[in-house]
Amino acid sequence: MKVHHLNCGTMHPVLTPEGLVCHVLLVETDNGLVLIDSGLGLKDAADPRGRFGEARFLVRPVFDENEAAVRQVARLGFDPHDVRHIVLTHFDADHTGGLADFPWARVHLTAAENFAALHPRGRVERGRYLPSHRAHGPVLVEHTPDQGESWRGFAGAEELNGIAPGIVLISLPGHTRGHAAVAVDTGDGWILHVGDSFYHRGQIDGTGGAPRALTLMEHFIAADRPRVKANHERLSELWRTADPDLLLVNAHDPLLLRRAENRGR
Repeated sequence: MKVHHLNCGTMHPVLTPEGLVCHVLLVETDNGLVLIDSGLGLKDAADPRGRFGEARFLVRPVFDENEAAVRQVARLGFDPHDVRHIVLTHFDADHTGGLADFPWARVHLTAAENFAALHPRGRVERGRYLPSHRAHGPVLVEHTPDQGESWRGFAGAEELNGIAPGIVLISLPGHTRGHAAVAVDTGDGWILHVGDSFYHRGQIDGTGGAPRALTLMEHFIAADRPRVKANHERLSELWRTADPDLLLVNAHDPLLLRRAENRGR
């Protein structure tokens, strides 16, 4: 499967010199196009308060319509209606803003994440799970990767054969209750998109060079802080191993996005 790496949302949190991106994968399959996350969408710019909530003051999104996935899919020469599936790492606004631009697509997520979004607990979850992102009535497909077999040291995974062989949803809770990673087999190696399991490469590469503002934000909004720490440890192992068969990316590190674009996988 061919994979395109897209930035579907630029953000500028305070004390974060590099800024943040919304790293979305566009996957060409025999059954049409698949998005891994959807980034910010066209409706977000028109209604920042309703679509992004109070978090917009913290991460300061740009809301550039040219970065919307639906615009980028068209610029690449594809018909946006060929995006038949969207696989979410989780239901935060910067990952689901583009869903409304593809109302015909089936949206895949963990059952735990869908439950959390429908039954938020506490102020953080009420702020992160915005009803506006479901207002267009998306068809949501729940999965239970936590009940599946392990994948490269992660406890549970589910291959999404209903979409295409070689797309694997991996249970990775911590950032949110039902957070997941998504692995894609490109034919000459795997891409592992770990969503918000870490924000900055400095959290897993041994340098400790992550901006303090990001680590504080991660700590504050985490659903399960011990699991976040455990995820960092496992991802640090993968980083140190540097398996040439595995490209590790996340949702928001701009350098990891540039590296992925340059590798062309």
